[in-house]
Amino acid sequence: QVQLVESGGGLVQAGGSLRLSCAASGRIFSSHAMGWFRQAPGKEREFVAAISWNGGATNYADSVKARFTISRDNAKQMLYLQMNSLKPEDTAVYYCAAEVEYDGPYYAPAYADRYDYWGQGTQVTVSS
Repeated sequence: QVQLVESGGGLVQAGGSLRLSCAASGRIFSSHAMGWFRQAPGKEREFVAAISWNGGATNYADSVKARFTISRDNAKQMLYLQMNSLKPEDTAVYYCAAEVEYDGPYYAPAYADRYDYWGQGTQVTVSS
């Protein structure tokens, strides 16, 4: 059984930075893909970034490329999202997710239905 817990959200002005963290209880980080998704009020959950089991491959939504960086530390069972140059449209609840099935060393899916475990989310609010 795996549990994911996000932290690091908050209120920041446009152009600022935040670093989100996700702590995992199992051994997912050593063998499976991980991702970040976000959901704004009244909108569908959308993909933000993903990383393969060993960090060798990453995948980003076009809206966050060059601004966000996903990383992981398997020894510490941690997933991170460094968010720079934040924009008001980045405002959302951010969720980390973990995939149970191992699909290869470079697999970093962008689809929510590929993930099996989800955290409770952390709120990120960016003011103009």
